[in-house]
Amino acid sequence: MTTDFKYGTGRRKNATARTRLYEGTGTITVNGRPFENYFPRKSLQMVIRQPLVLSRQQDRIDVKVRVDGGGISGQAEAVRHGISRALLEWDAELRGPLKKAGFLTRDARKKERKKYGLRAARARYQYSKR
Repeated sequence: MTTDFKYGTGRRKNATARTRLYEGTGTITVNGRPFENYFPRKSLQMVIRQPLVLSRQQDRIDVKVRVDGGGISGQAEAVRHGISRALLEWDAELRGPLKKAGFLTRDARKKERKKYGLRAARARYQYSKR
């Protein structure tokens, strides 16, 4: 693997993925492990591969990712966001298809905080009139 790489940062909820793309054979490594071991669910593996499949680069690019924070689903979507951003550095022509697919937009939804006087973020305590 060469030292020449393209970098992209992806975020989702509390997860942050720092992604590096290298020229290679299509291996994806997450936190030093094959991504099939890190994300055992097939749906999450598909989410990670989406930008590579869309850009037809899945057999030409090696991906190394450091991801932390959040849960497994948020981490997978953060990895997808990071790969998409790094692919833009790789080839600026991919901006249109990646943007149309929604991979470049940071999903800003987060868990809403609990407020005082309430049972949860918006749920009230049960009220009994009689």
